[in-house]
Amino acid sequence: MSAELAFNRSVDVDYGVAQEVAPGVRRIVANNPGPYTFLGTNTYLVGTGQVAVIDPGPLDEQHLIAIAKAIAGERLTHILITHSHRDHCDGARALQALAGGEIAAFGPTGSARGAGAPGLGYAFVDPAFVPDQTIADGDTVRGPGFALDVLHMPGHAPDHLCFALVGKRTVFTGDHVMGWNTTVIAPPEGNMASFLASLEKLMPRHDKMFLPGHGGRIQTPQRVVKAYIMHRKWREQTILTCLDEGDCTIPRIVARLYGTLDAGLKEAAALSVLAHLEHLISRDLVSAEGAPCLSSAFCPRPS
Repeated sequence: MSAELAFNRSVDVDYGVAQEVAPGVRRIVANNPGPYTFLGTNTYLVGTGQVAVIDPGPLDEQHLIAIAKAIAGERLTHILITHSHRDHCDGARALQALAGGEIAAFGPTGSARGAGAPGLGYAFVDPAFVPDQTIADGDTVRGPGFALDVLHMPGHAPDHLCFALVGKRTVFTGDHVMGWNTTVIAPPEGNMASFLASLEKLMPRHDKMFLPGHGGRIQTPQRVVKAYIMHRKWREQTILTCLDEGDCTIPRIVARLYGTLDAGLKEAAALSVLAHLEHLISRDLVSAEGAPCLSSAFCPRPS
């Protein structure tokens, strides 16, 4: 196994412009680039005449105006939210005020939200987000000319949904699978066991294209999902090696495994290591002093 994944970061973006990325699907990229959002959040317009919007993006006036202009003369039936992270959902109510449509998402999860690091937390999740309509795994959202099967894919977030365009072998994957980088799993918001189980659910499918929440199209879906799974298994083994060799705290593991990583992403790396350690603890492969957190000491359990 290798730590290296083949990412596609060569994506041209014309902010505010609706571009066709698949038959009956247009994409508008929000101008919110950053270390966690790549070039910006992708908003997808599905259908013509009567349209569903997937992920209206951040609360950005110019982006929302661009969406409204792109669907001028059409009827917005649904505003679908992959998950309640602010870069995906914050614009929902403002778009609804501009163009109408019912906001549909997984809804409240009853679980802990946010991420246990000073720079993340509620800065990237809206724990109070409530849609007009809750939707769940196995549901189908229908409009004239399109149908979207709802796939609950927790891991990156407990409320994460993907939407499969019926008859097109195309899935809108949100942040569950992205082509530009690995997905951040940041406890308690993120859960590694759930994430891996959700990836496994994609493997038996026969999709031809993933349209992610950030970055360009993924045209080898199963290959990318398999690489994601292999990468996580490889990372788990490297963490176990660190523990075996005496690097028993998250800062030391991060320094060893992510030494060249941009400083702005070190928090996310630390949370990812914590997510792996939580998963190892759940399988009795590792123990922690007290409740596992970023400041805990960890050790491998005797085999």
